[in-house]
Amino acid sequence: MLDQSEQQTEQPVFRMQKMYIKDLSFESPHAPKVFLAQKQDPKVDFDLKLKNEMVAEGNYEVSLAITAKVLDKANEDAVMFIIEIEHAAVFLLRNIPEEHMSRVLAVDCPLMLFPFTRQIISQLSLDGGFMPFLMEPINFVALYDNMQKQKQDA
Repeated sequence: MLDQSEQQTEQPVFRMQKMYIKDLSFESPHAPKVFLAQKQDPKVDFDLKLKNEMVAEGNYEVSLAITAKVLDKANEDAVMFIIEIEHAAVFLLRNIPEEHMSRVLAVDCPLMLFPFTRQIISQLSLDGGFMPFLMEPINFVALYDNMQKQKQDA
């Protein structure tokens, strides 16, 4: 029978250790003209890349690289603003079964990180003189399931 200290060391550990911005950019190439437009009809081009890597034993860096380009459809698709961010965190992951690791890194870690990334982007657009840019929630489970299906089909 295991004593209590041995049982504790075998328990799965999933914890965000540190969150940070690796890269951040805001551009509004048509300011101040973009603010003078009578009617703004925004269109968003959005790109998300998810990265992860082991940085030390049991420590994994997970990052969300997002590019959001907001265009004014009413003004010949003039660029209102572009935000690029790589927001990351180091997660401590121990005693997690190997068959669950890819899902933890692709779903659970980004789910913890995304609300903070969303807040940074919203505040940045506001500080740039625009309405807060509120990204829709991202379904990381569906993204992961689609990625797994594509791997199986290949």
